[in-house]
Amino acid sequence: MFDDCLLRMGSEPGPVQIVTVCKEDHSFALDTEALGRILLAPEVRDKHVVVLSVAGAFRKGKSFLLDFMLRYMYRKGDINWLGQDEEPLTGFSWRGGSEPETTGIQLWSEVFPVQKSDGTEVAVVLMDTQGAFDYQSTVKDCATIFALSTMTSSIQIYNLSQNIQEDDLQQLQLFTEYGRLAMDEIFQKPFQSLMFLVRDWSFPYEYQYGFKGGNEFLDKRLQVNESQHEELQTVRDHIHSCFTKISCFLLPHPGLKVATHPSFDGKLKDVAPEFREQLESLIPKLLHPDRLAEKEINGNKVTCRGLLEFFKAYIKIYQGEDLPQPKTMLMATAEANNLAAVASAKDQYYKNMEKVCGGDLPYVSPESLEEKHNFNVREALHAFSSTKKMGGQEFCDRYQEQLEKELEDMWQSFAKHNEVRRLFHKHHLTFIVNAVFVLNHLFFSLLLKSKNLFSVLLFVGLTTFAVVCDCTMGVVMMSMLTWAFIRYSGRYRTVGVTIDQAAGVVLEQVRIMCLVYYYQGFSQTTIPFVQCMHT
Repeated sequence: MFDDCLLRMGSEPGPVQIVTVCKEDHSFALDTEALGRILLAPEVRDKHVVVLSVAGAFRKGKSFLLDFMLRYMYRKGDINWLGQDEEPLTGFSWRGGSEPETTGIQLWSEVFPVQKSDGTEVAVVLMDTQGAFDYQSTVKDCATIFALSTMTSSIQIYNLSQNIQEDDLQQLQLFTEYGRLAMDEIFQKPFQSLMFLVRDWSFPYEYQYGFKGGNEFLDKRLQVNESQHEELQTVRDHIHSCFTKISCFLLPHPGLKVATHPSFDGKLKDVAPEFREQLESLIPKLLHPDRLAEKEINGNKVTCRGLLEFFKAYIKIYQGEDLPQPKTMLMATAEANNLAAVASAKDQYYKNMEKVCGGDLPYVSPESLEEKHNFNVREALHAFSSTKKMGGQEFCDRYQEQLEKELEDMWQSFAKHNEVRRLFHKHHLTFIVNAVFVLNHLFFSLLLKSKNLFSVLLFVGLTTFAVVCDCTMGVVMMSMLTWAFIRYSGRYRTVGVTIDQAAGVVLEQVRIMCLVYYYQGFSQTTIPFVQCMHT
């Protein structure tokens, strides 16, 4: 009957490799043409898509399980959808033995239209993934494949053997965090439905086979309490924060012949009755039209056409170098990642403050300096928060608190340095003011004692010259006082710069005039003065 269904389609469907892993450099490539042929078929491209993926360790029967799902999808409505006892199992490639079979990510070439009870029709896609932790794959390979399948699927089946162990949860934490890291904007839980499928369950007397016993068992495994170590609590909190729905199904062992016989080809006569019974419970519930969850990203349902674009976008991220290299332990990676972000933000703050009050720069008023400090702190904290970091929000908040404390210490150092500069300018100001008043006193004393000279100047018509000299002296004195105030207070620094520039221009003009007079032989007595100005 299965073969009859394939013939009616006109061409035989099969698994299509859409993501490949290069063994030499462990890079990833997306076959957009092959993916487009599946998702852009006219009858499905604008339908909302349901993506069911199976992921987990290698050689644990992922493809074997998917092929029973294929049978169900082709034989919906048939009571005996599991098939005949002598019927081999076909579909995704699988075989017995210890060597891995599936590589990268594969999709079944046919998309299955399914009508829900409300009359809407969705497109169901079945996805098979490379088994994790084989002898050819790096941690990055495993993390990337799992992350890609989780990011693009609406139902992720986490295929496990015999039990849910702590390392299974830690691996799930690492893989989902690596996926979440690639998603720039996350307004809610980033992933949708996660189902733990525990194969070869040997303790039905504790928790019975199926969803009921599985969910009871999962609740206990994912329970968070105060007596647990912080690391164990973090793992469980992370898993709960990533998925909108989490469930578990306990599946018995398929039988010794399935596991050990080299010629086993999937015939039901060789499969244990208990296993067949639980398959008949699991798959119809999992693929029931009203249980199928359409793929959503940030609350928006995705069509087949849209899924192609998301695949393109996500594969580019994992082909680039923006993401940190995942390690075997997530927390070690997260710690290094956050410390690097702290160091970068501190360096940015230090460089920006150096431009304001570092080195030999003049004193800055406390109000202006604090204003610059507050602005640069905000910039540094923004740089820290904008950096992609691993570990989750609570973990990253600890490093932000560390950053804020270290920025405060740096600010106190800059403020003290600026205050020392202020004391220096205070003594410098005292000298300048005293010098100005002494010169001014001498100038006016000379004027008072030179009434006859002033009368002579008045008589010969040089009154204007005398007044100009007096005004010039007043302007120079006011400029010096203004410059001293700016250097002392740190305010109106642009005015101080203008005064410095004007003084430089005057000195340059005087120097040029003296040089001209010197080379014209104006007076030998001016030589020492001109030479001084020249140097």
